[in-house]
Amino acid sequence: MVKSFFAFILLSTLFFGCNSKSSNDDSFSIRPLASSNATALVVLGTIQDGGSPHIGCDKACCKSLFENPDKDRQVVSLGLYDAETKKKYLFEATPNISRQVKTLKNFGLESEGEMPDGIFLTHAHIGHYAGLMFLGKEARDATGVPVYAMPKMTEFLKTNGPWSQLVSNENIELISIENEIPIMLSKQLTVTPLQVPHRDEYSETVGFKIQGPTKTALFIPDIDKWEKWERDILKEIKTVDYAFVDATFFSGKELNNRDMAEIPHPFIIESMEKLDGLSSEDKEKVIFIHFNHTNPVINPTSEESKVVLSKGFRIARIRDVFEL
Repeated sequence: MVKSFFAFILLSTLFFGCNSKSSNDDSFSIRPLASSNATALVVLGTIQDGGSPHIGCDKACCKSLFENPDKDRQVVSLGLYDAETKKKYLFEATPNISRQVKTLKNFGLESEGEMPDGIFLTHAHIGHYAGLMFLGKEARDATGVPVYAMPKMTEFLKTNGPWSQLVSNENIELISIENEIPIMLSKQLTVTPLQVPHRDEYSETVGFKIQGPTKTALFIPDIDKWEKWERDILKEIKTVDYAFVDATFFSGKELNNRDMAEIPHPFIIESMEKLDGLSSEDKEKVIFIHFNHTNPVINPTSEESKVVLSKGFRIARIRDVFEL
């Protein structure tokens, strides 16, 4: 049974390649909250660091996108609206930060200012912090935007240009955070960093647990493999209401020009197998996110997307809203 499933996966991946069909229509509106008193998360991006289309890609997944971009293919990010304080927070500073910040401004109760009230960074890979450059004098020339980062990440930004210029010019205010130490954003909203194993060339890597008034979310867009984490992902899923997890590759067959050992991630097929013992209720909490441009689940009509959904899991789509 397992062998036949994996055979299907291999054949479907080879057949479909990386489908270029757009996942959304031209609208950029967000499903409104039940009320402005609802603390909530909004998905602002789902794509891996390199974006889609991907530089140098000549596969079917990218060819048409160079001339006809799909504006919904934004690099992975979440927005957070705190209904108690009316403040907005951004998770990740991506190359698509301009559109993501504008969307966040209009989410929940519209903000007076353009900049978020804080930015939480997971690590120093390009798609997760490069957007900070747009806060500098060449672009927004922002004033004191709080940036929450782990100690090594904080030191990296302080001591390496051009990021250090953002600090010296007071475009950003670095706030060092610590593993498993909650940050209280308001009486009913806390964010807790959870360190995870990943390729930590310049900084640590963390995910975040986001606890709202009634619900809790886990956000782990990057991790090497679940087995390398000191925590048990099955147990972690049971303690939250939503789990946004690394789904960079559907399987190991997507890239034919890279050594997969150099870019380890839990393949979707591996995660589904590992999480198969969860109850249907717990499976529904799992929301796959952070898709490489080759990942066929970007296309909601692909056979791979149908497999994921048939097994009871979910796939993040831009502008999805999750009340906390």
